[in-house]
Amino acid sequence: MNKYESYRQKRYKKTLHFLEKHVPKGTKILDLGTRNPFSEIMEQNDYTVYNTEGEDLDVDFKKINQKDAELVTAFEIFEHLFAPFNILQEIKADKMIVSIPLKLWFAEAYWGKDDWDKHYHEFEPKQLDFLLKRTGWKIIDSEKWTSSNPWKIGVRPILRHFYPRYYIVYCEKIKD
Repeated sequence: MNKYESYRQKRYKKTLHFLEKHVPKGTKILDLGTRNPFSEIMEQNDYTVYNTEGEDLDVDFKKINQKDAELVTAFEIFEHLFAPFNILQEIKADKMIVSIPLKLWFAEAYWGKDDWDKHYHEFEPKQLDFLLKRTGWKIIDSEKWTSSNPWKIGVRPILRHFYPRYYIVYCEKIKD
């Protein structure tokens, strides 16, 4: 296992632990975003997982309500959307887990070369909390964790040992 894969596995382990803490095995999950290694990890841990298929979730909401999901997961997806507010309002499932990379004062937003590989938003926890509240979700539990790259040296890698990089939230739809 290379260094990057080891780093990613640590994040997956934390995410899986949070999922298992709140969601019983066998739950039908719609994971926003295309199929990925974490989709497979959830299946290996006895969850039924469906993914969206790469459609533009800013404008195409059809897939998010087609699979009769009991839970929606959005692992590092909302920062890639222009308008996460819209999709959050459209979700019909009663439960959701969201994780985001946090805005860090010492690092700029990620901006890759491809249109889909950009962070249009980098949230502070209070911004995501407010977005969820405004779209009808109640936060039940949340966690933050640091994420350092042990093979990188410099000021920013050192700061990442101390400043949380990821924020994960379990929330439920507020009943009218």
